[in-house]
Amino acid sequence: MTRVFSGIKPTGHLTLGNYLGAMRRWAETDQHQADALFCVVDLHALTVDHDPARVRRLSRQAATLLLASGLDPERCTVFVQSHVDEHARLSYLLECVAADGEMRRMIQYKEKARREEARGGSVRLSLLTYPALMAADILAYRTDEAPVGDDQTQHVELARDLAVRFNQRYGQTFTVPRATPPKVAARVMNLHDPASKMGKSDDTGPGVVYLLDEPDAVRRKIMRAVTDDGRDVVYDRRERPGVANLLEILAACAGGEPEDLSGGYASYGALKKDVAEAVVEALGPLRRRHRELCADPGYVDGVLRAGAEKARRMARPTVDAAYRAIGLLPPA
Repeated sequence: MTRVFSGIKPTGHLTLGNYLGAMRRWAETDQHQADALFCVVDLHALTVDHDPARVRRLSRQAATLLLASGLDPERCTVFVQSHVDEHARLSYLLECVAADGEMRRMIQYKEKARREEARGGSVRLSLLTYPALMAADILAYRTDEAPVGDDQTQHVELARDLAVRFNQRYGQTFTVPRATPPKVAARVMNLHDPASKMGKSDDTGPGVVYLLDEPDAVRRKIMRAVTDDGRDVVYDRRERPGVANLLEILAACAGGEPEDLSGGYASYGALKKDVAEAVVEALGPLRRRHRELCADPGYVDGVLRAGAEKARRMARPTVDAAYRAIGLLPPA
């Protein structure tokens, strides 16, 4: 059976973009068709300045929302990255295989380093090297497919390169993974800035729909979304990015193709109203299930504990093999 691994980073409250671009697919498709692992990648949240209590709080919230989105621990493995030591163990080996230049070419490193420097802060070394940790997340489980948004495909390509390089130098150890981006709404954009992704760590809250927003807040944000010059509703990502974003969200929530849906609207207002109601309807079951899970924290703890134990059993043989292959003595 195909093995799938993907993770979500607890650097902010999860958004509509996280749900449509990843979480819903994981619940509706991947966990039923593959041997699937889904992880809260909390170690990645340490690459920038952070509040430890907030990281813990958001990690738990993310795990709870993954379960609320429909992930079933009887069908897939749900766990927290830092609970499985093999991720950090393998990350260092992959740093020893990676090159400085390919790390510095990572687009996200360039963007995040630029933002940190603009704020007057220093750039942590882990921000440069974390793609090796992400590669370790994937390779430790002999992953076949990594379902990611288009902003993460470069990191999966790096994981592929490192797997091939390691295998060629030290012997066949890793499965070479492939990225599998979703077809629609792979990258939901900010409602106030359709040139930017709707990110969970974004500080422009009015343009971001969070999964735990109340329905009225969702409606208000979408009705205030930036559109484009002109009045006709046309799907054109380049010339009409604001309208294209709304049409893609509608297609992802209610079904259909953005191009086909555009013909049903004579005004931006009517489109926004339908998008708002479609989003509220899509998020309703998730929000209700989240409330139920928050009332039963012991259940969530048990799922994460069992998931980490299972993940550890799956990852350890591969990581131990990598240690032997690269030349390290086995423990006595």
